[in-house]
Amino acid sequence: MRNRLAVLVPHRLKYRLFAVFVLVILLPFGLLNIYNYQRIETLVQNKISDQSHEQLDNLHRALEDQTSIAFKTLIFLEQDADVRDILRNPDKRNALENLEMMESKFKGLNNSFFLYNPSVYFTLLDDKGHIYASYQPKYTLNYDEAASAPSFAAMRGSVASYFWVTDDANYVSPDISKSPTLLSLYSGLKDNRNVLFGWARISIDVSFWFQSVLQKPSSDQTYFIVSRKGERIAGSAPETGLTPEAIRKVTQAPESGYWTDNGNDALVNYSYLPTLDWYLVNQIPLRVLFQEIESLKRQYFVTFFGITAAFVALAFMIAHAFTRPLSHMQAKMKEAVRKDLRIRLPEKNYKGEVLELTRTFNAMMVEMNELIHRLKAEERQRDAVHFQMLLAQVDPHFLLNTLNTMKWIGLRSRNEEIAEICVSLGKLLETSLNSDVDLIHLKEEISLTEAFVYIQQIRYGSRFEVRFACDEDVQYALVPKLSLQPLVDNAIRHGISPLDEGGRIVIRVRLSDTEPEQLVLEVEDNGIGMEQAAMRREAGRKRPGIGLANVRERLRLLFKNKAGLEIRQLEQGVSARMTLPFLLSEPYDGLPKTTTE
Repeated sequence: MRNRLAVLVPHRLKYRLFAVFVLVILLPFGLLNIYNYQRIETLVQNKISDQSHEQLDNLHRALEDQTSIAFKTLIFLEQDADVRDILRNPDKRNALENLEMMESKFKGLNNSFFLYNPSVYFTLLDDKGHIYASYQPKYTLNYDEAASAPSFAAMRGSVASYFWVTDDANYVSPDISKSPTLLSLYSGLKDNRNVLFGWARISIDVSFWFQSVLQKPSSDQTYFIVSRKGERIAGSAPETGLTPEAIRKVTQAPESGYWTDNGNDALVNYSYLPTLDWYLVNQIPLRVLFQEIESLKRQYFVTFFGITAAFVALAFMIAHAFTRPLSHMQAKMKEAVRKDLRIRLPEKNYKGEVLELTRTFNAMMVEMNELIHRLKAEERQRDAVHFQMLLAQVDPHFLLNTLNTMKWIGLRSRNEEIAEICVSLGKLLETSLNSDVDLIHLKEEISLTEAFVYIQQIRYGSRFEVRFACDEDVQYALVPKLSLQPLVDNAIRHGISPLDEGGRIVIRVRLSDTEPEQLVLEVEDNGIGMEQAAMRREAGRKRPGIGLANVRERLRLLFKNKAGLEIRQLEQGVSARMTLPFLLSEPYDGLPKTTTE
């Protein structure tokens, strides 16, 4: 059976490429299209629903802008000193002057940069029988009737600073607003000392606003505002409405969504406004969806057959262009094999030119990998040997036993100075002998430097002082071991030793001001300077120094180009600054941090 199937499989790459294209791309793509045709109605419905929700979100934001206008108006009225004076002291002027001043304030608010919408109305009451309005009322203003209205009465007895009334009866003249209800914000007016001086009602004609923002709605779509009780607040088309089933379905949903109203043959999208407990609803007839689906199907068929024809032609062109250079590539790969390059690919799955190409490629890449691995191993070994050679310059093993002997001799002879020198030097030698560790805590490095400084103080008769300044946050940073000691040694020998007295060395360790991920170790002295030190070295040195070169090379091996050592001349003395990456490795024993100064 397998032999028969093998006969049907073409061996030439050109025909195999075409067969793969048909079986792997064209056939599955055709089957996928059949499946997509069955789902296209739902997909388009979801797409239109998403677009509808974007429009509802825009309306939602616009309505929130309207409510914010009410709050801004309230703030302006509450903070205006003239308004506060009129409401608090109405007898200070006559009633006509108070009315003219208040109307002037209302007019200024209506002409301000945000109260451009004429559908916002506000009413102010004081506690002394006066009422002011920014609109022409439906009935003659009466303070007692307004103050005893349920909403104002509820505001007076409420502990809340404000509340919304979503179905406030329209009190504006029909010549201005014909809406049955208004959206009103009721609030008390308080001064800076939180003392109440009046009452305010800021109302928005939501129905008028809704009609104005939907001046040119789609003829196939209608928009509504519905309360949680199912009451219609506003609508874009007075002659249309939602079915009772649609209203029930929408008002039972706590969030946004969509629903297919089969009774009205429409798609209903809705968005919930939690601040007002309202729903923004968009109703789209299903016939609109079907029209778009049919148009989409026609466009899709034309595109599919056009792309299929182009793919067939392109497959033949690619197959022809690809097989022609195979023989040339085969000869070149055989030549590469003789130069020791190779990796392996599975050979049992290929035939014809591809099989020969695979065998040649395997022979080439196996040899190449072996060569690369060998070169990498040699490079790692060379770097390790080089690094250990550098450390070996401060690594005399035999001195450790000798120092221990000298220490006990000093203790027996009660010469504590010799014993301390041996202990300090022993610390340095023991650290240099530990070739398994390249990085140590800064705290340990400073301890080693202190041991080195102690020895030098004995040698030079305490002719200089050394100060340490180390930030607490960096004491557990990792630094190359014995990296500060060569810098201090260089400062003592070349800068401080020629001085008779008064030598000073300051060792600072901190994070870089410009690059927080860089650690800065600085050794600064007040010695004779670089120029005089160079002259002394030329006159007296018999072999070149290795201290600074040792530090630079170790920094290069450990951190590549991310670390460096800079020596610069000061007005008096020299500064050696070493920068390296900040690697923090705090201990896990819970011990408190200490700062070396």
